[in-house]
Amino acid sequence: MTSRPRRTGPKDTKTPPRTPASRGASPKRGRQDTAPPEEAHFSGVGVYAGIAVGPVAFADEAPTTVDQRRLEADAVEPELKRLDDAVERSQRQLEKLKNRLALLSEDSQAEIAPLLDAYRQMLGPSRLLRQVRRRIEEDRLNAAAAVLSESETLATRLADVTLAGSVDAEEATNALRRAEEVREIGRRLVRNLMRAPFRSFASVPAGAILVAEQLRPADAALIDPARTAGVVMDEGGTADHTAIMLRALGIPAVLGVSGFTARARSGARVVVDGSTGSVILDPAPETLEMAERAVVDYARERQKLGRLRRLPARLSGGEGVELQANLELPAELPLIPQAGAAGIGLLRTEFLFINAAQMPSEGEQEAIYRAVIAAMGGDCTTIRVLDWGGEKHSDALSGIGVLGADINPALGERGLRLLLRHPELFETQLAAILRASVEGPVRVLLPMVTTVDEMKEARQIYERVARRVRRRGVKLGDTLPPLGIMVETPAAALGAEVLALEAEFMAIGTNDLTMYTLAVDRAAAGVSKLYDPLHPAVLKMIGQVTDAALRLRRPVSLCGEIAGDPLVVPLLIGMGLRSFSMNAQAVPRVKQVVRHATLDECRRLARRVMEESDPKRIAELLRAFAGR
Repeated sequence: MTSRPRRTGPKDTKTPPRTPASRGASPKRGRQDTAPPEEAHFSGVGVYAGIAVGPVAFADEAPTTVDQRRLEADAVEPELKRLDDAVERSQRQLEKLKNRLALLSEDSQAEIAPLLDAYRQMLGPSRLLRQVRRRIEEDRLNAAAAVLSESETLATRLADVTLAGSVDAEEATNALRRAEEVREIGRRLVRNLMRAPFRSFASVPAGAILVAEQLRPADAALIDPARTAGVVMDEGGTADHTAIMLRALGIPAVLGVSGFTARARSGARVVVDGSTGSVILDPAPETLEMAERAVVDYARERQKLGRLRRLPARLSGGEGVELQANLELPAELPLIPQAGAAGIGLLRTEFLFINAAQMPSEGEQEAIYRAVIAAMGGDCTTIRVLDWGGEKHSDALSGIGVLGADINPALGERGLRLLLRHPELFETQLAAILRASVEGPVRVLLPMVTTVDEMKEARQIYERVARRVRRRGVKLGDTLPPLGIMVETPAAALGAEVLALEAEFMAIGTNDLTMYTLAVDRAAAGVSKLYDPLHPAVLKMIGQVTDAALRLRRPVSLCGEIAGDPLVVPLLIGMGLRSFSMNAQAVPRVKQVVRHATLDECRRLARRVMEESDPKRIAELLRAFAGR
């Protein structure tokens, strides 16, 4: 995590000061003269690449006025009840927000999860709520005023850390972020106490550029990416939770554009370049023509990539490479054939449990697996059994006593460890997969395997379940669907040769492998900059697993985030990998790179990279290879 980049305002323009009246919901802003507006250039921080052209639409929020008043003695209890109701309403809203975010990719959810956790903690038995209740009970202050006062007091204390001379820029950024989280919960509670409406984007016209001084993460989550062309904000930076949300939604956005809302007018034309961080208000005809041409070029590039859908993924020398898709939700199924992916390399089954009030039955799971397998039309579907950790929440799993309270969820009961401790959960899922496997080719993937004993125990359960399914009359093949393992810990990577004797295939999960190898949680702001899958130690782990799998003739694939990075895939091919599973949208660009590379080039690149000890130098070599 780096400190927020310095923002710059409009070039060669003067931004008029914002007046109180201009903060209202007026449809017109900025200049109101009749002279043709001049093109104005602004710069900020691009948080999602892409160019958008459209009319300005302001994201206004009705102001909330809080009056401070002293309560009568008999009004204290009812006021505490009002506070409890507001807390409960806020918790329900966060739960709805969480359900909406469940539609995003697992990586995007991982980025947003710490923010939602922070919000939920503050709505629990937190210092903030204890202080608010004390002010109501002892000072007889009305709830809204107590919330506003105490949230600002706590936020100020957190922000004051930045004044300490011993605090570096990163710590200061984190402190400011925590302060803003406190203020955000305070604002939410106040609005719920006063029954004030929240920001809505229902009236924003399709194809508009959403403009605001500031959007909070909860606001950004309500944006419809199918209707919103782009986003411009006066405040914010790449490290903000709002920026993470916009990236997750895939909306071209530029933040930290100082003074833009004061200068812009509703309906005015604007060009947003999320790649360079530039914003052009009232573009001149020639500028608008260039921007619209760039939009067309971008669409053409996407169309060009779309034509690769039916072409095989082969190196220029004819060697085949398998490009499959990760699947988060069944709703994403249409994206897989559109992208030209050769089946599903990783079906994450957590969606069945994440929002479930009750455990999904064997029949319910079977129906979903059947639909997914059938949709692949003969291409293989690799189903990963439940990979659950203590940092997630599920009413269904909590209800049957599965989830514990690990101090460190990443090192506690998760993945296969959890399933082996709760075999009834494991057996139900295996039975559903086996019953559905009659629809087409299937592989079963075990998460977080670290020891041979775990693998042996899992296989015994698998074979026992298969016998039971056969006794029920289901005609399984002579051989069961292959049972494989995720390699995502240093223990599994270093012991890959032994584990490969028990597993029928291996999948390298570089997201967790990087985290465990470098002892870095990429969702933790203080150390996230150390998370680097191109670290030599991680690359050596990948190489060791690949070599072991090839020696023992076990299929091996890579399904971490770098599998979808066109810069990194040639290196991985050079290291011996030929199978990759990624976000479906990444398949065309990776296929394009594969078809333009030779095996000898990839091998030479791998040899050079593996000689390096500096991740920055490795990144330079990959960029140079891409630009050859």
